[in-house]
Amino acid sequence: MDINELRANIDKIDDEILMLLLKRLEFVKQIGAIKAKTAQTIYRPEREKQILDRLKSKIFKSCENFNIKADCSQNCADKNIQKAINKNNNELDPNMINKAIESMFYEIFALCRNVESPQKVAFLGPFGTYTHEAAKSRFGVLSSYLALSTIEAVFKEVSRGACEFGVVPIENNTEGAVNITLDCLKIYENAKIVAEIYLDIRHVLASFADDFSKIRCIYSHPQAYAQCRDFLNSHGLSQIEFIPTNSTALAASKASTDKMGAAICSRVAASLENLPILQNSIQDHSTNRTRFFVLARFKNAPSNADKTSILAYTKNKPGGLFELLGLFKNENINITKLQSRPTQSFKSMFYLDFQGHIDDENVCRAINNAKNNGHEIRFLGSYIDQNN
Repeated sequence: MDINELRANIDKIDDEILMLLLKRLEFVKQIGAIKAKTAQTIYRPEREKQILDRLKSKIFKSCENFNIKADCSQNCADKNIQKAINKNNNELDPNMINKAIESMFYEIFALCRNVESPQKVAFLGPFGTYTHEAAKSRFGVLSSYLALSTIEAVFKEVSRGACEFGVVPIENNTEGAVNITLDCLKIYENAKIVAEIYLDIRHVLASFADDFSKIRCIYSHPQAYAQCRDFLNSHGLSQIEFIPTNSTALAASKASTDKMGAAICSRVAASLENLPILQNSIQDHSTNRTRFFVLARFKNAPSNADKTSILAYTKNKPGGLFELLGLFKNENINITKLQSRPTQSFKSMFYLDFQGHIDDENVCRAINNAKNNGHEIRFLGSYIDQNN
């Protein structure tokens, strides 16, 4: 076949994809009507996981049928698809194509949820921050977004029902835990954790200056600036004036009005300000990741691949924490995170993540045994473990 025939076939497939998507939306409307009558929750992460797992199993079986030339990857619009092309053997890497399919279907899920019921999502702003990027990765472009100035404000909006969801950072693998988020989880009991999002932090250098030599100052958050030292040093930019900002989004805004200024920011922030990107991925470490929590006013159903977060107030005696951890060990529960937090009464309080759902039999036994032994337990949420 010549190129026109191949393109005609692709057009036909695109038409079929569109019609199938519209057909899916019709079924979603019917499901939404049933949920409304029975007061069911619109957001069902365990159902989304079920769909993704089924599709991923098909990918591994079918991927060997694909054979895409490596040079095609250079012009691929989707960076996840581009990464999925293995340049050594010109074949699709099933693991990377999995991530690309997951990204696309999260957008479809978000579209369908908005068809069932319009969604309002609060996040730690301003627009263009990495929290905004994390929120969009889960809730798509059609959701209504509310940028708030503090993490506590996000908790307040979700807790009082003004927003269906909230997205806040909880920890970064280079900077550690976000303590204000931990403290707000203690205060706002109505705001439960219903999902976690892991976002790879990728800084870009954006500017209207068309060459590094024309840049006279760099705007950025001090933390982001510090994470790009190697790039700045190797390109002669470390001696240029650095102007700190409260966020990388604000840095992009500042650079958009300064023709000789540049911003270290996210791709989303640069796009919102129409700033050309001079260099992608300028961070020193490719493993820089931030974990975010999705907050809502409901409890998830089990998915068989869950993580649970709790606050535990241990007995004020020697060995109190050791005793508590032993109760979880006895039920073969794997604790993945343990962090102490101060309290006004100087009572020992700990934040814990562990594998399992709060309704699992072994988890119920561990929690009940902890309470019977004088430990106070606060449930924060059960949600799908994204590292599982």
